Amino acid sequence: MLPPASFPVPGPGDAARHELLQSVVDVARAIFGAAASSVCLLDEEADELVFQAVSGEGEEFLVGRRFPAGRGIAGWVATSGEPMIVDDLSRNTSFDRSLAESTEYVPDALMAAPLISDARVLGVLEVLDPSPQARSDVRELDLLAMFARQAAAALRVLAPQRADARVLEGERREDALQLLGSLERLLRGTG
Repeated sequence: MLPPASFPVPGPGDAARHELLQSVVDVARAIFGAAASSVCLLDEEADELVFQAVSGEGEEFLVGRRFPAGRGIAGWVATSGEPMIVDDLSRNTSFDRSLAESTEYVPDALMAAPLISDARVLGVLEVLDPSPQARSDVRELDLLAMFARQAAAALRVLAPQRADARVLEGERREDALQLLGSLERLLRGTG
């Protein structure tokens, strides 16, 4: 089990991190042919996972929504630090159907990977109802985990070094966004 990170959950005015996280979920959704994708970051003080970016189902209203960090598959992934694929959620005991229903979208399958940086869990990247070929291959789970690690590294670049520091801008912000763009091209086989 990896320790949770003391990572500040982005606030509404944190445009650079929002842009980065939105890019992550948009790319993950496209790569895996999914109905939706989301990033939830861990708010360690509140012991909650917080939706920070959503692409597809629920994108209009889920950002900012919170749920207990120990609930559901996202909670298991955040606690264990291990990625997971579930082909049939109706048969999985970790799946919290009531939590899914509260988001107004109940998937049949999902993939989830922890966002890990410096051996600490920052949050979880989820892909809901990925294409059937993406859910049946362990290589796809490895790909999602690799993408989540890259996203976490880019996110760390944007994180303040001290509690009173400002979000990094300029060259370091651009480096993080270029990293994601390069990763997207690599994963799509165009770069």
